[in-house]
Amino acid sequence: MTGQTQDPPDLWDGPQKILVILAHPDDPEFFCGATLARWARAGHRLHYLLLTCGDKGSNDAGMTADEICRSRHAEQEAAAGVIGVLDVRFLDMPDGYLLPSLDLRREVVRAIRRERPDILVTCDPANLYPSIGYGINHPDHRYAGQAVLDAVFPAAGNAHFFPELQAEGLSAHAPREVWVALTSQPNVTLDVTETWKIKYQALLEHRSQIGDPLKFEERMRSRHTEDSTDENPRFEEKFRVIRLK
Repeated sequence: MTGQTQDPPDLWDGPQKILVILAHPDDPEFFCGATLARWARAGHRLHYLLLTCGDKGSNDAGMTADEICRSRHAEQEAAAGVIGVLDVRFLDMPDGYLLPSLDLRREVVRAIRRERPDILVTCDPANLYPSIGYGINHPDHRYAGQAVLDAVFPAAGNAHFFPELQAEGLSAHAPREVWVALTSQPNVTLDVTETWKIKYQALLEHRSQIGDPLKFEERMRSRHTEDSTDENPRFEEKFRVIRLK
């Protein structure tokens, strides 16, 4: 039997519009930055929607929430520029207080219908214990993922949901695929060795979040696959891909 090679799961027919909806500044880069860089360099059009501005992302008691928010806006804009993202939007909801409410679902449906993406990226609401260096997944991550998946199906593509959006001129639209990052149930693994350095460079823009840069570099280097070495590393990012069309 001769060996066969499969086309990569992101070998789409032509440039795709990709909408990334996650909770905090730095989530796109940490969760799947190398994949996003891979897509940008393949000619796909990337857009971010961050539900919060990460206004509790500091241990400096002397900083106000507004100061943290402004800082993290700037960091995310810079990181997105490294990745190759076309634009970044923020809902600026309070960090740490997200809930998968009907109001949040409406906002996500509004974004999906406005942007009309082919591909949507979010994170796994069921992943309570992620394996990327910390013990309990942030509730904002889980609730963001829940709100996004609930918006995708059945609401975004059904004109009878949120008719007030129809009145705004936002007709029903559902993405063709949803790529769920930070998941414990992946069904797609991408080799992102070629764009791992871009992910790392983008994460360096999140200066308030990475701690000591030398220790951070060491952590990032250590995330190579088990079948590779520090001298010849290989890196992967994993997803649960849901195909809707």
